[in-house]
Amino acid sequence: MAGGALLTMALMGCERSPPSYHAIDLTGADFGRTFALQDPEGRTRTLDEFKGRYVMLFFGFTQCPDVCPTALARAVEVRQLLGSDAEKLQVLLVTVDPERDTPEVLRAYTAAFDPGFIALRGDLPATETVAREFKIHYAKVPTGTSYTMDHTALTYIVDPEGRLRLAVRHEQSPKEVAQDLRTLMKAGS
Repeated sequence: MAGGALLTMALMGCERSPPSYHAIDLTGADFGRTFALQDPEGRTRTLDEFKGRYVMLFFGFTQCPDVCPTALARAVEVRQLLGSDAEKLQVLLVTVDPERDTPEVLRAYTAAFDPGFIALRGDLPATETVAREFKIHYAKVPTGTSYTMDHTALTYIVDPEGRLRLAVRHEQSPKEVAQDLRTLMKAGS
C-alpha cells in the first residue's frame, strides 16, 4: 500500500523538491574538498576536523577595509539568529595575505568578532593551493608604498559531512544566511 501511495505521488508530480536557498547551491560540487592550514597556535587544521558541524568558510585578510569585517560581522549576527543551533556552526577565516597576517594578528582579529571563530593561514604555496581548491581569486594590488588584496567575496557553507553546499554572496543579509543554514539543517544535509 505504501509503495502504491509513493508511486501515485510521484506520478502526480508530488515528489519532494530540492530545498531553495538565497545563496548559490553548490550541492555536488567537485571542488572545495579539503585544506591543511595552521591556526594561530601552529596546529595544522583540515576540513575533515570539522565534520559533524556546519562550517562558514571565508577567505580574506585583516587589513581589508570593508568586505572582510562585514562578512565576519554578518557571521556573528547569523550565529545570534540561529540561537541554540549556533553551536552546530564553526566560522573559519582563511587569510589570503599570510605575509602580514601573522598568527598573533589573526588571533586578535577573529577574537574581536567572536572568540570561537578560527583563523587559518599557510605559507604562500599553501595559500595558492587552498585558493585553487576552493576556486577563489586573490591578488596583491599595490597602493602607494604598501598594498591591498583583491579577493573573492563569497562565504562558503560546508555541511557536517564535509561537502561544499552553498556560496553566500557578500550582499546577502544575516537573516538570509541564517534561513539558508536552517533550511540546510532541516534537510539533514
